[in-house]
Amino acid sequence: MHSLRHILKLSKRQSNPLLRYYSSENWDVVSNAEVKRFARDCMTSVGTKPEHADSLAEVLVQADYRGHYSHGLNRLDMYVQDIRTGITVSNKEPAVLKETPATAFVDGQNVLGPVVGDFCMNIAITKAKQSGVGWVVAKGSNHYGIAGHYAIKASDEGLLGMSFTNTSPLVVPTRAKKAILGTNPISLAAPGNHGDSFVLDMATSTAALGKIELHERKQLPIPNSWGVDAHGKMTNNPTDVLNGGGQMPLGGAEETSGYKGSGLGFLVEIFCGILSGSTYGPNIRRWKNTTTVANLGQCFIAVDPNSFMPGFEGRMSDLMGICRNQEPAEKDKDVLVAGDPERIHMKMCDDRGGIPYHPNQIQYATDLSEKLNVRPMATQTPK
Repeated sequence: MHSLRHILKLSKRQSNPLLRYYSSENWDVVSNAEVKRFARDCMTSVGTKPEHADSLAEVLVQADYRGHYSHGLNRLDMYVQDIRTGITVSNKEPAVLKETPATAFVDGQNVLGPVVGDFCMNIAITKAKQSGVGWVVAKGSNHYGIAGHYAIKASDEGLLGMSFTNTSPLVVPTRAKKAILGTNPISLAAPGNHGDSFVLDMATSTAALGKIELHERKQLPIPNSWGVDAHGKMTNNPTDVLNGGGQMPLGGAEETSGYKGSGLGFLVEIFCGILSGSTYGPNIRRWKNTTTVANLGQCFIAVDPNSFMPGFEGRMSDLMGICRNQEPAEKDKDVLVAGDPERIHMKMCDDRGGIPYHPNQIQYATDLSEKLNVRPMATQTPK
C-alpha cells in the first residue's frame, strides 16, 4: 500500500503536478518565515493591525508552500490596496450575530478575509467538539485566500473540515456570454491515520484566475477550457480572458459537462451568498474593484466523525491506499489522491530550504517593497 511516507518520497523522482507548466529548478528560494515576515511588513505598513496581518501572512505562506502560487504572494498587492484605500478595514473584529449549539451566523465587519475565516472555523471546531457538527456562515467578509487553509484547521483537530466562499463574477455559465458566477472554491479535509489526510481544495471554474494571471505574466498560452474572450469564445490567450472575457466553469464547454461546474458554482453561492444574505452572483463587486465593499459570504463546517461509525481514520486511510496502489496509466507517474501533490510540493520546499519563486515573482515582491518602503525578501540559493 502506498503510505504517506511513500508519497512524500515522490518529490525526489516525480514532477509536481502543481508546477507542471514551469521549471523551478533554478528559481530563487525564500524561507517560509521570511515570506511571512515580508507579507506582514507590507500589510502593517499600510495600517493593518499586526494580528490581522499575521492571519493574512499565514494564509499566503501556506498557499505558496502548498504549491498554489496563484493565491500566495501573487495576491499580496490586492490586500495591500484594499487596506490602503479603506475599502477593507482593520479597526474592527468579526462578531457573532446569532447562534445555536451547532450553528453560528457571523458578521465579518469588512475586515480581511483570513481574519474572518479563522474566527469562523474556530467557532465551527468548538461546536463540532461539543455537538458533533459546527456550521458557521459569515457575511461582510473579503477574499480569504485558499479555502483549504480553513478545512485543514479542522482536520488537524481530528474533524472533517469544509470551507466555501463566493467570489466576484468571473465565470461564464454554460451557454451564457457574460460572467455571473465566481470561481466559488470548495474544500474538504478529512483525517486519516498517522498524519495522512484527504485534502480537496478546488475552484468550481476550470482554473483559478491567479493561474491565468501567472500565465500572462510569464507570456504563456493557457490550455483549452480555461477561459473565453469578450465574445464568449474559447481562447488560449490569457490577455483575452482578463480583458473583457471570462473563465469557464469546471468541465469547460457544454459537450464536456461544463454545466456540472456551473451547478457546483451555484451550490457554493447558495451556501454562502444566499444563506448569509450577503452579495451574490453578478451583484458581487468586480475583481480588484476598490470602490465598493466586497461583502462576501462564506461557509465553514466542521464534523466530528466519532459522532458516527467509529474507525473513520482507518477507513479513510484504507480508501486512500487503495487509490494510490492502483496501476498507473503512465509508468513514471503514481496515482495520487487530493492533497498528495501539495504534500510533494511541501517536501520539495523543505528539501530546498524554502519556497522557490519564479524570477518575475521575486521582482514583483521587490517592486512592492520599494513602493511600501519595507525591507525586501531575502532570497537564498536552493540546497
